[in-house]
Amino acid sequence: MTALGFLHPGHSAEDDYPRIEQLLGSDIRVELVRTDTGTELAEDAHQGDAPLRLGAPHRLAAGVEQLRLSGAEAVVWASTSGSFGYGWEGAHEQVRTLATTAGMPASSTSFAFVHAVQEVGAMRVAVGATYPREVSARFAEFLRAGGVEVTALHSVGVATAAEAGAWGEEEVLALARAADDPGAEAVLLPDTALHTVACIPALEKELGKPVLTANQVTVWEALRLTARRVNAPGLGALFTREPIVQV
Repeated sequence: MTALGFLHPGHSAEDDYPRIEQLLGSDIRVELVRTDTGTELAEDAHQGDAPLRLGAPHRLAAGVEQLRLSGAEAVVWASTSGSFGYGWEGAHEQVRTLATTAGMPASSTSFAFVHAVQEVGAMRVAVGATYPREVSARFAEFLRAGGVEVTALHSVGVATAAEAGAWGEEEVLALARAADDPGAEAVLLPDTALHTVACIPALEKELGKPVLTANQVTVWEALRLTARRVNAPGLGALFTREPIVQV
């Protein structure tokens, strides 16, 4: 049994994680701890410095003990804006601090995207973001710092994580379609507040290329940290890479 630990801000799309656990179909256990967001951050999670406050060290540290007691072998901060908002170097410092506090390997969703893009061999990507334009641009800058070329950036400007979390499959499909670019080898949907796991196969079938979504890459990153590789086609091209290990 491999236990994966996640620190997740708030409640939007948290139910993607038990769904992923089911789709993995192996001896993988997903342990999710909700970090404190505070009412003021829940209301403006995509605005101003809210992503930075979401990812503050004391907020992440508060959930670490519960993950340790659960037997987690690695921890991922499951927030994209709450990690790339610190910039490339700041995000590295964030996960270094988290790893030291937790006493286990650590990463974040932003780094998960960079690593997942490398995994599927798609160094030119299109991004479909729910964030305001300026926040979306910071994610694109983060990807470029990781060696990823962003060929197109589509931003919707959803104000809150709660609003993004209320989107259904049709809205997610529309976002991916609007973001796609002929020169892109993959499409990225970076918001962890979006419910995307159930529609990844449909997204990839329609676009004809890998689609990487926040909660999907977050769990894949935790598996990477624990040196596990699971074949789970229901989670998209990212989970069908060789070599395959399936228990």
